[in-house]
Amino acid sequence: MALPASENFITLLSFPRAIVHVDCDAFFTSCETARDPGLKGKPLATGQERGIVSCPSYEAKAAGVKRGMRLGDARRACPGLIIMPSDYELYSIYSERIFAIIRRFTPDVEEYSIDEAFCDITGLRRIYRSSYGDIARRIKEDIRKELNLTVSVGLSLSKSLAKVCSKQNKPDGFCAVPGYQLHIFLAKVPLERVCGFGPNTVALLQKYNIRTILDFVQRPMSFAQRLLGKTGVELWQELRGIAVYPLVTDSKHMYATISKTKTFSPASNDRDFVKAQLMRNLESAFIKLRRHGLACRNLTVYLRRSDFSSMGLEGRINRHSSSTLDFTALCGRLFDEVFEPSRMYRSTGVILSDISEQGRDSADLFDDPVRVERVARVSIAVDEINSMYGKHTVHLAASHYVACKAHHPRNCASWRKTELLKGETSRQRLNIPLLKIGVRNI
Repeated sequence: MALPASENFITLLSFPRAIVHVDCDAFFTSCETARDPGLKGKPLATGQERGIVSCPSYEAKAAGVKRGMRLGDARRACPGLIIMPSDYELYSIYSERIFAIIRRFTPDVEEYSIDEAFCDITGLRRIYRSSYGDIARRIKEDIRKELNLTVSVGLSLSKSLAKVCSKQNKPDGFCAVPGYQLHIFLAKVPLERVCGFGPNTVALLQKYNIRTILDFVQRPMSFAQRLLGKTGVELWQELRGIAVYPLVTDSKHMYATISKTKTFSPASNDRDFVKAQLMRNLESAFIKLRRHGLACRNLTVYLRRSDFSSMGLEGRINRHSSSTLDFTALCGRLFDEVFEPSRMYRSTGVILSDISEQGRDSADLFDDPVRVERVARVSIAVDEINSMYGKHTVHLAASHYVACKAHHPRNCASWRKTELLKGETSRQRLNIPLLKIGVRNI
């Protein structure tokens, strides 16, 4: 005979571990609203430079605007929609400040993405003389007071559970579920809410009459193992309150791949312009590669057409290198094979792979060691100059055509890049989220 739900406990423990998930609400548009209070309460979307909605505000979502929607469709769905270019510098500044506020409460913080963080507050009740729920609420409230941003916060026994909780009452929500209430909470949450359960996994589980997370965790672990393998077992444990996934608190320095893409408007079949965009992607990818002291061997280039179909090719050189110049010829050859003059292109991208952790340029028997050393020094010198005068101040001649693109309504710079303080340039600005109040009078 089945026990009633009130007695169907998964665990009687309260918080063997207290994990908090902080998730910003419509982050990009919230940053724009925090900077310019005049936008508050209005339907807003970022992504003007891409031609598609990057992030809609909740007011825009209520009118039917969705992420990835074409701007024309978004305007038809919401005639009063305000569309802005994305200001990733602004979003990064706010992201750093959010993480800094969380670190005031605990050093165990994982920067999961630009607008998400996990933190472990286990054992901090004695320090703050508060419950775990009150500590999580203080984090939420401090972010609101100091940055004028709303976040949704989830508190539970593991990362997966905390993430499920943070989604429960969005936007500006709070949800805390101790262990002895898991069976009640999970009975109301659909499988789609689990990070790690995609549409195919959900469809598979539903074939076994599993509709909620509680249905899944009440099956034996062998069932999860047989059906979903190692990932299924890990999620089964996480959703039962057994913390399997650790917080990754160290800064990421090793990458399996590094990719850089760029969407441009309008779509173009100008060979020089599209190639220049690709070369700029190559430069940006290698800047990141060198920043982390890495080297790579493989390069993949791809071009996305105006109909959103893509074509790409992969190539490699004979050794690991961190120098952009070692890959420019390969990039050019791959581009020549992929580019079709009769096609219109809307974005380009590169992917660096076969990355070496040593980060030292290698040389084989047939390489000129003097040239290898010189090319590496050129890259170091370029990085030093660009760090002083702005990214891409010194750049490949092949990417120079990027700056010569014709004006188009979508090719507008963000407000912060046009309203400059004395001494600032479009590449070098103060690292502060300048409020849009009276700047023109400064």
